Amino acid sequence: MPNYQYPSGSVLYRDLQHGLPLITRGRGVFLQDAEGRKYLDGSGGAAVVNIGHGVREIGEAMAAQAAKIAYVSGAKFTHYPVERLAERVASFLPFPDGKVFFLTSGSEAIEAAIKLARQYWVERGKPKKYRVISRFPSYHGNTLAALSLSARKHYQETFRPLLIQSHKIPAPYCYRCPWGLAPPACRLRCARELEKKIVKLGPESVSAFVTEVVGGSSTGASVPPPGYFEAVRAICDKHSVLLVVDEVMTGAGRTGEWLACHHFGLVPDVVVMGKGLTSGYFPLSAVAAKKELVDAIRRRGHNFLHAQTFAHHPVGCSAGLAVLDYMEKHDLLARCERAGDVLWRRLEPLFSRPHVGDIRGLGLLVGIEFVKDKKRKTPFPRGKKYVEKFMAAAIKNGLFLWPNVGHAGGADGDLVMVAPPFVIKDREIGLLRDKIASTLDEMEKMFP
Repeated sequence: MPNYQYPSGSVLYRDLQHGLPLITRGRGVFLQDAEGRKYLDGSGGAAVVNIGHGVREIGEAMAAQAAKIAYVSGAKFTHYPVERLAERVASFLPFPDGKVFFLTSGSEAIEAAIKLARQYWVERGKPKKYRVISRFPSYHGNTLAALSLSARKHYQETFRPLLIQSHKIPAPYCYRCPWGLAPPACRLRCARELEKKIVKLGPESVSAFVTEVVGGSSTGASVPPPGYFEAVRAICDKHSVLLVVDEVMTGAGRTGEWLACHHFGLVPDVVVMGKGLTSGYFPLSAVAAKKELVDAIRRRGHNFLHAQTFAHHPVGCSAGLAVLDYMEKHDLLARCERAGDVLWRRLEPLFSRPHVGDIRGLGLLVGIEFVKDKKRKTPFPRGKKYVEKFMAAAIKNGLFLWPNVGHAGGADGDLVMVAPPFVIKDREIGLLRDKIASTLDEMEKMFP
């Protein structure tokens, strides 16, 4: 049997230290490797696979489009799949007449959104507005500008000389509130920090505030307290700052709504999507902007100053259309909401486990945070590599989840994301919970 581990073979694996299972097929919520072992994909990869693995209709739609026209330059031509997918995405945006630009990754889409915001202000005759504010902890991608906006010290350290300057405020991460407060007594201090930062930098210099709606893996699906986004929207309006929301992980139904914005009545200026937009069947992301932003550019006789070879890719857009069709045909949005309720009820008893500090989330996006001391919320020291050992035990038990570290102070902190495909059945949710519980049994022996 081949050894799929660096330096064997010609693949530059991200993990240079360990061998990897060779996955040969997937169906529903399960993956199978070349040796016949099955894995319950409890996080849909990186919260990507919304409709499940192995849906034949999606592959057939992509093949049919590739047989017609696989690629044209989106700068000089358009085609039916992009026109139709843009119309579909626009139909569930929180603002009317949205304009949608398709790329191939969340990182690229974040970069495009930042550039759009900057160009908008230049075209409006306000070239001093260039600064971007984001939050910590957060994650917006691995390209240099997106990484600059993120707050993951362990990702940034090596590349710090290359990163652009960005400005950050605390995220609404109530489990680890930096002031030791809790809503409603906190009076949304985390939101008020945005106005303090804008005033400190000078409103005339701030272009945009980039934020996740429900936290991704950096805060383990933390949900903002009531009133948070009402305050943020009002602050952005007051100081003429564009509100850019990162829905790469939460968009396309992951929280039980097409966009997490809808849970909060939030109307941003720009929405960034990815991941579940094609359920992983093709790399596709999107930047959706209010029409008024694009109109400001067109009125000056200019074009959007962003290009990418595979923008508006016909096969990718056909995959997106097929996925949205499949979701509507099988009512997967409602199924996600219902399955999220079942998942929560099954996971809630895990609060009693000694290492489980918190379980939180919305829909089928749930974070489980592990701690050494539950009362004090003390994280395990990073050197203990708790979540890495948890993942090794979970994979051995036939379970895959999405891990993260560094959210407790920038270095320490261990959590996993539970984000299974929407097609997960109740008995499979029970199996998922049982596999997490048995993995915790092993961890309690390693960390008594």
